[in-house]
Amino acid sequence: MNLLKFLLKIACPLLIIVLFISFNPTEANAQGSGNAESKQKSLYERLGKYDGIAAFSDQFIKNLGADKTLQRFLVGLSEDSKKRLRQHLVDFLCNATGGPCLYLGRDMKTSHKGLGITEKDWDAGVNALKKTLDQLKVKDPERTEVITAVANLKGDIVEK
Repeated sequence: MNLLKFLLKIACPLLIIVLFISFNPTEANAQGSGNAESKQKSLYERLGKYDGIAAFSDQFIKNLGADKTLQRFLVGLSEDSKKRLRQHLVDFLCNATGGPCLYLGRDMKTSHKGLGITEKDWDAGVNALKKTLDQLKVKDPERTEVITAVANLKGDIVEK
């Protein structure tokens, strides 16, 4: 599988990544609930720093792959490709939430172009996201920040 096809196949899991680029956690905290400590910390810190982001990425990829609607986006990945997918996701989330990582991937519109992602696919991806947040016991305000940010990406992801 060439690199372009690989990147296209990982696009669905990467949708979570862009959400953090377009989302300003400081602004959300100023508007929502949360204690003073959470208002001072970056989303990266509140999600558990690198280890928290890595655990989130692992579980989210697992949940995407377990969903019959989304399995087609992950089929045929070699072990190396799976590791690269995971690292792209970790790096993006780490960087976009205020962490020290560097993400070198493409924007969401480019990554998802041509995949034919439908409303049904989108809903399945959001459900996988919510399941991941539940499994990792992510509470508000972080949970709401993540879900809201993902919702803002829909126009760049859904094609049909």
